[in-house]
Amino acid sequence: MDVLKHKCFLEELLFWTIKYEFPQKMVTFLLNMLPDQDYKVAFTKTFVQHYAFIMKTLKKSHESDTMSNRIVHISVQLFSNEELARQVTEECQLLDIMVTVLLYMMESCLIKSELQDEENSLHVVVNCGEALLKNNTYWPLVSDFINILSHQSVAKKFLEDHGLLVTWMNFVSFFQGMNLNKRELNEHVEFESQTYYAAFAAELEACAQPMWGLLSHCKVRETQEYTRNVVRYCLEALQDWFDAINFVDEPAPNQVTFHLPLHRYFAMFLSKAVKCQELDLDTILPDQEMLMKLMIHPLQIQASLSEIHSNMWVRNGLQIKGQAMTYVQSHFCNSMIDPDIYLLQVCASRLDPDYFISSVFERFKVVDLLTMASQHQNTVLDSEHERSMLEGALTFLVLLLSLRLHLGMTDDEILRAEMVAQLCMNDRTHSSLLDLIPENPNPKSGIIPGSLSFESVLSAVADFKAPVFEPGGSMQQGMYTPKAEVWDKEFDPVMVILRTVYRRDVQSAMDRYTAFLKQSGKFPGNPWPPYKKRTPLHPSYKGLVKLLHCKTLHIVLFTLLYKILMDHQNLSEHVLCMVLYLIELGLENSPERESDEEVESTGGPERCHDSWFPGSNLVSNMRHFINYVRVRVPETAPEVKKEPPASTSSDGLASSQSSRRKSLQRENSGTAQVFSLVAERRKKFQEIINRNTSEANQVVRPKASMKWSAPGATPQLTTAILEVKESMLSLLIKLHHKLSGKQNSYYPPWLDDVDVLIHPEIPRYSHGDGMTAVERILLKAAVQSRLNKRIIEEICRKVTPPVPPKKISSAEKKTLDKEERRQKARERQQKLLAEFASRQKSFMETAMDVESPDADIAMEIATSEQHVSEAIYDCVICGQSGPSTEERPTGLVVLLQASSVLGQCCNSTEPKKLPTTEEEQIYPWDTCAALHDVRLTTLQRYFKDSSCLQAVSIGWEGGVYVQTCGHTLHIDCHKSYMESLRNDQVLQGFSVDKGEFTCPLCRQFANSVLPCYPGNNVERSLWQSHSNKCMQDLVQEVEDLQEQLGTFPVSISSETNLSKEMESVMKDIKSTTQKKYTDYSKSPGSPDNDFLFMYSVARTNLELELVHRGGNLCSGGASTAGKRSCLNQLFHVLAMHMRLYSIDSAYNPWRKLTQTMQDKNSELISEELPEVPVLYRDVSSLLLIQILTMPQPLRKEHFTCIVKVLFTLLYTQALAALSVKCSAEDRMAWKQSGALKKNTCNGEKSWEVLLGHVVSELSMGKIYEEQETDELTVVNPDSVECYLQQFCLPFLRITSLLQHHLFGGDLPSCQEDEEFTVLASCLGLLPSFQSSDEFTSASCLDWPVPAFDMISQWCSELASFADRHPDQVKALLVQEPKWDLPRLLQLPENYNTIFQYYHRKTCTVCTKVPKDPAVCLVCGTFVCLKGLCCKQQSYCECVLHSQNCGAGTGIFLLINASVIIIIRGHRFCLWGSVYLDAHGEEDRDLRRGKPLYICKERYKVLEQQWVSHTFDHINKRWGPHYNGL
Repeated sequence: MDVLKHKCFLEELLFWTIKYEFPQKMVTFLLNMLPDQDYKVAFTKTFVQHYAFIMKTLKKSHESDTMSNRIVHISVQLFSNEELARQVTEECQLLDIMVTVLLYMMESCLIKSELQDEENSLHVVVNCGEALLKNNTYWPLVSDFINILSHQSVAKKFLEDHGLLVTWMNFVSFFQGMNLNKRELNEHVEFESQTYYAAFAAELEACAQPMWGLLSHCKVRETQEYTRNVVRYCLEALQDWFDAINFVDEPAPNQVTFHLPLHRYFAMFLSKAVKCQELDLDTILPDQEMLMKLMIHPLQIQASLSEIHSNMWVRNGLQIKGQAMTYVQSHFCNSMIDPDIYLLQVCASRLDPDYFISSVFERFKVVDLLTMASQHQNTVLDSEHERSMLEGALTFLVLLLSLRLHLGMTDDEILRAEMVAQLCMNDRTHSSLLDLIPENPNPKSGIIPGSLSFESVLSAVADFKAPVFEPGGSMQQGMYTPKAEVWDKEFDPVMVILRTVYRRDVQSAMDRYTAFLKQSGKFPGNPWPPYKKRTPLHPSYKGLVKLLHCKTLHIVLFTLLYKILMDHQNLSEHVLCMVLYLIELGLENSPERESDEEVESTGGPERCHDSWFPGSNLVSNMRHFINYVRVRVPETAPEVKKEPPASTSSDGLASSQSSRRKSLQRENSGTAQVFSLVAERRKKFQEIINRNTSEANQVVRPKASMKWSAPGATPQLTTAILEVKESMLSLLIKLHHKLSGKQNSYYPPWLDDVDVLIHPEIPRYSHGDGMTAVERILLKAAVQSRLNKRIIEEICRKVTPPVPPKKISSAEKKTLDKEERRQKARERQQKLLAEFASRQKSFMETAMDVESPDADIAMEIATSEQHVSEAIYDCVICGQSGPSTEERPTGLVVLLQASSVLGQCCNSTEPKKLPTTEEEQIYPWDTCAALHDVRLTTLQRYFKDSSCLQAVSIGWEGGVYVQTCGHTLHIDCHKSYMESLRNDQVLQGFSVDKGEFTCPLCRQFANSVLPCYPGNNVERSLWQSHSNKCMQDLVQEVEDLQEQLGTFPVSISSETNLSKEMESVMKDIKSTTQKKYTDYSKSPGSPDNDFLFMYSVARTNLELELVHRGGNLCSGGASTAGKRSCLNQLFHVLAMHMRLYSIDSAYNPWRKLTQTMQDKNSELISEELPEVPVLYRDVSSLLLIQILTMPQPLRKEHFTCIVKVLFTLLYTQALAALSVKCSAEDRMAWKQSGALKKNTCNGEKSWEVLLGHVVSELSMGKIYEEQETDELTVVNPDSVECYLQQFCLPFLRITSLLQHHLFGGDLPSCQEDEEFTVLASCLGLLPSFQSSDEFTSASCLDWPVPAFDMISQWCSELASFADRHPDQVKALLVQEPKWDLPRLLQLPENYNTIFQYYHRKTCTVCTKVPKDPAVCLVCGTFVCLKGLCCKQQSYCECVLHSQNCGAGTGIFLLINASVIIIIRGHRFCLWGSVYLDAHGEEDRDLRRGKPLYICKERYKVLEQQWVSHTFDHINKRWGPHYNGL
């Protein structure tokens, strides 16, 4: 780090640029001159010269992120050029400068390492809590370093320069052992440090990435020298490290570090040397002592992983689990766990196998468990952790012996295995697979995500499942799922275990495997993980197989098999599974040398446990019988009481223990010794140390390990001798019997079919449970040795006696009782749950049927009207059933929402397109809402206000839609429920203050309760009785009933609970929508307004139900919409309120419809505006006014009477509209032909006559004088008939629905062309159903007074209006355009079309380009999401638009994120995306930048939810938007 001396302006300039932390303008200025070659070289050299200064400035900077980006912005342009980088490396010592600068940078944050020997440690590590590491301040320098190492010429220089390698290893050793975790044994940590993020990031970026960079240049034989250099200096650094931390042979207990970059450098370069450079492994490996040291820390990590998963580190908080997960996570695993396991494999292949195996069990703290005795004392592990630690140790051994990632697999095989493992855990999307497959972090390694090999492997192992919809409405993405043959042949549980971040993924993979086997009929039960054949080992690692053929492992396997058979505690199926897996691995990889008849000599002087097994080959040891075992047991154990066996060799056994031991050793009577793993390991270690240290100074054993030296120190241990008389083979056969639950269940298959021995690979053994595994192993044992085959047959011949029932000690009895009690408790719980579920189910059924019209809730309807049974309701809160009474009313859970869906109907069948060019625009003039609006305004100009407000319906925009989930509750129960919600603070998603809640039973969103009108099902019963009264009488009755105002069954004067509730729900309904959608009167607050609003609510709900049924009633039946309908209750509430408004009898429209008036001229004299002529009135509105002002319950005959009268008016309107549409000649023709037939008997029921009459009546005024505009030449009678039917159909549909809700009875289904006739007869308009060929719509007419008088009277009103305003007459005639169903805008196929047009489009309000542009999918308006620029009175633009366009519901496509958000009132939710990429995935926020295409199914679902108003029920994640969207 020399002092900077500036010699030119460029240097001065760069100095100040750095000093001021790289101002953007300066950076741009300096970079703009780079095209000049001389400048480029000069600038690069200057940059390198200032490198240390850059580092110092960066460390001090407060804006290190910004500064880092700008540094890299410059350096990437300088160092990516190989020629330039090489030149600077040669001329300016670039590599030296970089490594030294990095070293200096890290030296500022070093602390003393506490690993191993806290007091005397000389090792220093980086402190992960420092800002330098926490904020990744080092990354620009590291990324430059990685960048220049990618150039072969530069990397070569680095690998040849010994001094540089030493410095670099020095740098790496700063990270060796950082972020040390110490296990908390007493208290939970107070503060969970999150430094581990920094530690993992530092190791990955500062150590692993440069390592991968260097490895990419060591691919061929010629580069052997480089590997030797790295390995040499790496080992030196490791030796220094071991010395610095004062390490002998025992790791300090209860501490672990996940960071061993030196070990990993060593491992990865070894792997490369063997795989690519054909180096002889033994020439670069250190001596045995070093290997013993090297294996300790990686092994410690594996044991700690198991401890962490066994919850032994729980007091260290969640962060320790986070570390365990990060260590195996896909971005880290190939720089962390994979090299660690590989290093352990290398050590295992070179060290003494007995030493290695006993080390493993000692590290996992399960040595004491490996005893034949039924009880033992574990000095280092609580018994609750024993089982999972034993599973951990065995699983680790299986991993160690099965994995071939660095031991012989090719890159393609690795990729395939990784992919299969990920797909087996879960179906994956394409992008998550790319993310989960550990790519070689160096992009030049060949496994680049997206490269051809990835796609080809993917198509080989997986099937694509197109994005579908789940029934619940959740969005599925396009997924890849494993092919059947992959499950069959390639599912590898070992790989899955290695790669799972969460343990539950292993279970998930097994569940999916089980499902596959069931489905394909390969295995019905619960399978065990399948055994998969491994890639052959690379010759350099053949030594690994020795682990499977060492006595220590065989003793452990034998002991565990015995313990499992005897049901000792703390063993599990998983333990057995792993034991069998290890035996099978041993049989698969047996050393070739054993020929059957060979005399089994014990090679060399075997030590200590030769009395267990004669040799070290598993194949022969399997058949070796072990008669007696001597065990150390607590004195309380049952074994102690046993007498010594009366065998020939135990004559002198009665003497003291010591003599007993001597005699045994003398005679060696087949009693195995006490087998101590620990003592074994000690002895081995000591031997190796002695061999290595030829000097006199023996290694002094540290005091710390005293506690191991005498495991028998606890006085209550005593020695007992167990009679075993088993071999592994006999144990396996007995286990088979135990697993099958049958005696003699195992029968050697080769006795029936000798071929089994020749072709042992039989598919029936490849999938199955424990029994299959045992069968497979026995078969393999028999195949490998004739002796084994004979012994298996012998064992099977002796009928195996049942396992003697063991004496149960009191402690075990307790645990058994506990288990039984648990089991019983579980059964009780199941029973209760089942009972509850069935109660709930039956309740759901009754609740759902309250509203369905065909269910006779009144069990049977009595014939006499007096006691009609009342409707019974269940309250979902208190669970009681009963009728709704005035004192204690019951209510339906309802959701009230304002809706403008109806207003969006257009009269074109083609949906509008979302504009994607300047030319395309959407004009909202032809929507249903706009046309109704214009009509009302025009009427109000020329006619009396109060009469206008009854001539139309409102609610096309901002109408109130009422829907229910069908559940009922007492209104007082509901109030207390709301109170409890109010006190409960943990509420998300809805606001209790606004009356919102979720249905207590089905959790559907709701915001009000609609009182159920008390009463009988009179309506249902009366509808059968057809009355014979004549039309005139009925008309009179209806009029009289309308006069009795106020005689409402619930007298208003007495305030009952019911009437209060009805009033409050009416308030709710009114407050649901905005004021502008309820106030249409010229005089604000007039009662006419309320009157109009109330019957319009009924209209809105009927029209919407019609839309949900597809716009017609052809399908008939009570559709799903009917199931959720609450129209009956709604009508009662509306009727009660409508009756409060008296209609002045003079203006009662009923009179005008049913009587001929005398005084025609009285109206003209009055000053004020005239009333709306009857022919201008909307018939459906009139129907609702009539029905709702009648006393409830209404009688069916009166209903039919009203419908008949209104149908005559509708028909006349149709004729008038038709007459305006024809040409003058046609009109003359109709007039004449009508006049001719006028006096025929059926004149009143012939459209020709009526049309003629209408034409002649209207001709009196100036109606036809206007110039003809849109001529519709209707000549032939068929088209006239068709026109009239189409004109009347909407009214018939609404009326039929109304009748269906008021009186029950199913809607008949029919073809589209006969809908008119079917509905007409259903409503009682058709006297008798004629054959359809001669049917005319006019035959439905039933005139209360002579038709011609009535028509003349109605037409005269128009004529008198025409005299004053001839231009408006035609416009106001009721035209029924054919409304199409409401649709969202049609979107383009490719998302890019939308993105390109909108993401730079300026907002019309603020004329800026919005930061978050959005577009409304209902009307195409372009808005600024969250934009403060367009905020009005604290409402942001999207919220405002949702109120104006959808009365509180908005559907917006966010242009920059491709997702759709829904605004519903004060809440919003992210709905998802309707644009998916080629793999069927969303690309939220366009992060991946893939081309996106419309998913029509999703868009259909979105539209469906909008039309059916079910956003609240289907989407679960709602949050408040506080008007900020």
